[in-house]
Amino acid sequence: MFDTLSDRLGGVFDKLKGRGALREQDVRDAMREVRIALLEADVALPVARRFIDAVTEKAVGQDVLRSVTPGQQVIKIVHDELVETLGGMEVEGLNLDAKPPVVIMMVGLQGSGKTTTTAKLAKLIRERHGKKALMASLDVNRPAAQEQLAVLGTQVGVATLPIVQGQQPVDIARRAMESARLQNVDVLLLDTAGRLHVDDALMAEMKAVASVSAPTEVLLVVDSLTGQDAVNVAQNFSSEVPLTGVVLTRMDGDARGGAALSMRAVTGKPIKFAGTGEKLDAIEPFRPGSVADRILGMGDVVSLVERAAASIKEEDAEKLARNIEKGKFDLNDLAMQLRQMRSMGGLGMLAGMMPGMKKAKAAMASSGMDDKVLVHMEAIIGSMTAKERANPDLLNAKRKKRVAAGSGTDVQTVNKLLKMHQEMARAMKQLKKMGGLKGLASMFGGGAMGGAGPMGGMGGAGGFPGLGGPSGGMGGGMGGLPGLGGPPRSKK
Repeated sequence: MFDTLSDRLGGVFDKLKGRGALREQDVRDAMREVRIALLEADVALPVARRFIDAVTEKAVGQDVLRSVTPGQQVIKIVHDELVETLGGMEVEGLNLDAKPPVVIMMVGLQGSGKTTTTAKLAKLIRERHGKKALMASLDVNRPAAQEQLAVLGTQVGVATLPIVQGQQPVDIARRAMESARLQNVDVLLLDTAGRLHVDDALMAEMKAVASVSAPTEVLLVVDSLTGQDAVNVAQNFSSEVPLTGVVLTRMDGDARGGAALSMRAVTGKPIKFAGTGEKLDAIEPFRPGSVADRILGMGDVVSLVERAAASIKEEDAEKLARNIEKGKFDLNDLAMQLRQMRSMGGLGMLAGMMPGMKKAKAAMASSGMDDKVLVHMEAIIGSMTAKERANPDLLNAKRKKRVAAGSGTDVQTVNKLLKMHQEMARAMKQLKKMGGLKGLASMFGGGAMGGAGPMGGMGGAGGFPGLGGPSGGMGGGMGGLPGLGGPPRSKK
């Protein structure tokens, strides 16, 4: 996400941080490079110009240039201006406080991911807000559009309005409203028809549907990969339909970030959600502060914690916490941690969300490392017997050969996995001497790691044993595995 823009800005700011003192011309030269980076990221020209002017005005002040760390001060100014451009620190979620049924009307062009986003939001409303939802497809133009929403409804566990062939969008909206009232539905999501481009017929249909359903939220779904085109679409819709917010889809594949950076400034409408993948739970509230952090390579701890809480089963977390209290960490625990990392988006996603892991992520990419490494590690553990997983000391040379053959790897790879496990197990024993998770929490002022809730089972420092935990970063616990952690260490 935003990798290209992040890399360009990172290069500019590395030069600034490398200088002990800054002249006004140094700042202006840096801002010229930032401006080029923004334009190459497909940020709207007026937005880029306004951004650079605001940053330059603040950064060339005497307080900044004469400070002890002028480079860091400039980066902070850029960060704060990014947050402001993206919509400010406040996260604007859905307004669900109106009299039920609260109507959410989804609008957008064909191919923007509107129907899938409707299902994702319905799932989020049911699971995170505890509301009863109903979905209705008003798209009578695209073949099988209504059937698609019905299938997605089954997958996310949300009811959909029965299909009546030949009924027109406004009539479907009326029937959906009546059905929602009869079934005591809290939230009704209307998936309206899209077009290949904005036209008068589309806008007339949107207005007619809005008049009979009186929506509380009108969300425009746009594909972030279309860059400036997405902003133009948003402008066209906002001039015709009373939009309340925007959902940017395919943000996980957006290396440039132009749509996100331009959308709020150009349309005046908040970005409320970001689609981050094809899975039906791959949608996140849009946090301007977190997005600014990720653009500047500072990680995204808030989203990481949320993703962990959603992905890690409480019973698994409690089991691992109990084992840590006993100073125990066997291969079953390691396999559970590997599964959790995969469910949270894999190594690349996690590295991108951890502060200070930008260079590690680049090393992972250059070495061709991917999440197959986690699969291979799970395969090795899966090829062991229950007794071997509980007691790795049983693995003699003969057993290692069997495990290697069963997992499609070699004995050397099995040995590296076992060495990583030994390092992690030693760290867990050290943790026990410190008083377990509660003792560690007290060192940090309590709270953060004290419980056995979802975050309690995330292991050592950094949260992920072997992924920058007790062993010291990517080159530590997992660094010895093939394709993991870059080139082999030099022997001294």
